Amino acid sequence: MAKSKADISLCKGCRLCVGQCPKSAIEPLTEVNKKGYEIIRVDAEKCIGCGMCYRICPDYVFTIE
Repeated sequence: MAKSKADISLCKGCRLCVGQCPKSAIEPLTEVNKKGYEIIRVDAEKCIGCGMCYRICPDYVFTIE
């Protein structure tokens, strides 16, 4: 089954994906990326590969593989 993958180097911490995920598979972290933005993590166990995060993300962080 397809799952969401996140390239955290592109993440700017807007967290739009967190609220959009129907399975709460995306969690916000306090860890920062190289750009200084707080990042997210995708829980592969919860992810159903629906692509809602991919559609809402303005920074092209997600791929569905």
